[in-house]
Amino acid sequence: MDEYSRFVDWDKMDSSLQSQDVKELTCLELPELKQLARQGYWAKNHSLRAKVYHKLLSNIPCRTVTPDANVYRDIVVKIVGKRSGSSLPLPEFVDDSLVPTYCLNAEGIGAVRKIILCIANQFPDISFCPALPSVVALLLHYSKDEAECFEQVCRILACNDPSKRLIDQTFLAFESSCMTFGDLANKYCQAAHKLMVAVSEDVLEVYSDWQRWLFGELPMVYIARVFDVLLVEGYKVLYRVALALLKFFRKVRAGQPMKPDSIQQDIRVFVRDIAKSVPPEKLLEKAFAVRLLSRKEIQLLQMANEKALQQKGITVKQKRQNVHLAVHAENFKSGIVSVKEMRDIWSWIPERFALCQPLLLFTTSEHGCSLSRFYSHSEGHEPTLLLIKTTAKEVCGAYLSTDWSERRRGGSTLSFFGTGECFVFRLKPEVERYEWVIIKHPELAKPGSETENHTSPSSSTLSSSSAPSHSSDHLSPFLSARHFKLPSQTASMFMAGSSECIIIGGGDGQALYLDADLNHGRTSHCNTFNNQPLCSESFQISLLEVWGFLDTMSG
Repeated sequence: MDEYSRFVDWDKMDSSLQSQDVKELTCLELPELKQLARQGYWAKNHSLRAKVYHKLLSNIPCRTVTPDANVYRDIVVKIVGKRSGSSLPLPEFVDDSLVPTYCLNAEGIGAVRKIILCIANQFPDISFCPALPSVVALLLHYSKDEAECFEQVCRILACNDPSKRLIDQTFLAFESSCMTFGDLANKYCQAAHKLMVAVSEDVLEVYSDWQRWLFGELPMVYIARVFDVLLVEGYKVLYRVALALLKFFRKVRAGQPMKPDSIQQDIRVFVRDIAKSVPPEKLLEKAFAVRLLSRKEIQLLQMANEKALQQKGITVKQKRQNVHLAVHAENFKSGIVSVKEMRDIWSWIPERFALCQPLLLFTTSEHGCSLSRFYSHSEGHEPTLLLIKTTAKEVCGAYLSTDWSERRRGGSTLSFFGTGECFVFRLKPEVERYEWVIIKHPELAKPGSETENHTSPSSSTLSSSSAPSHSSDHLSPFLSARHFKLPSQTASMFMAGSSECIIIGGGDGQALYLDADLNHGRTSHCNTFNNQPLCSESFQISLLEVWGFLDTMSG
């Protein structure tokens, strides 16, 4: 056995890893490291992985004063005393998290709690870190002693490079990461997300488990492979693997009955027993096949979700609001959609707005068919939801990310505004959501120069304008055109309005035109992506509603 085997129970662990002959790792260049980490190069030998972890963690930029192994030796007796490790209470910031034992022996299992308590002593600023027990337990497998493991974990926690973020340490960061994961699942796991909406009573509650899937339920061999890549590539890999788990869960459980009150537990059991259906290589292969946003876009989305939580006063742990209850049956009344249909629409919107309740701003049945009144009732609200029912009983609509007052920026010229979070959808005769073209077809986002001029749309396309310059308060940071170098023909501008008409462009070549009298509309449909049209090419409007988002939690 090697010098890193002190805490390992080799009866539980794959002993073949001890004897595989693998060359020492000499390269520390990022591109090659990424490739080797994804391939599992140092996963083939226990001792090599321990040395690689030590080297990678030693290179993490940290605060000037970061606790090291000597600090642990100085404080452990004072903090732990003569108590056995297994009887030690965990600090509140781990939130009664699972304390995985993985392949630790009895000494290792007791050491986990000792190390966590010493970390709590040295990091009083940590307020919420449910991933910590898993990280400590994992690194103990590859540490010579408790002090070395303590030092390595401290380096992860004390990292002062935002681009190397590894684990959440506050409730605000954790909660916003859950919302961000929900946003990403909505975009990149649509089939699985649709299943979650259909069978769960609280989608946010299901997605709040996403870190537990990784740091708690995943077996040792899987989380170790994920950790290999995390140390090289950063936090984004966690989203990738969790999305892959969600995709595989949906694939394996497709067609099987699921109960709303057990879906959370069903996913946990699936992840815990993942070795029965998905090998580690396949999981990582699926994870890196997801054409996810860049790290910058994910950081912007995370920041937007944190800001939304701060504005609502949600910065410490409290009972999570049920996202479905944001649409209360007793308070909701629409002439176009049912409560269930509105809840389905609510599951599509960005998570930071799913905490709000729908507020009726305008309806043609009460305010008449006047475009000026449409504007006067809608302006000052961001985002808004447009619902349309046609005389042919078709129902369609749009989620609009930007205040309609932005239309005035173009003066008398019809010009486009909005962001890539906008989308159009159809509820009847069939449910269909049409997203931004770039999301489903990233090959369209070829390098190009940015421009800040508004451009009038042509008669046949809605993607003929580029991003205007907006302040961060008005421009959604997620999927915003100004963060992509897009050529004009693929810019993400979705809304246009004048005294004569409204034009709303959705994803996949769909577009919606409404005349000034709000009685008649038409659609355009591009067949490039082989989808169904939003509704009839020309239609009469039976009823039109505009809904805002009422924040009931602020103040």
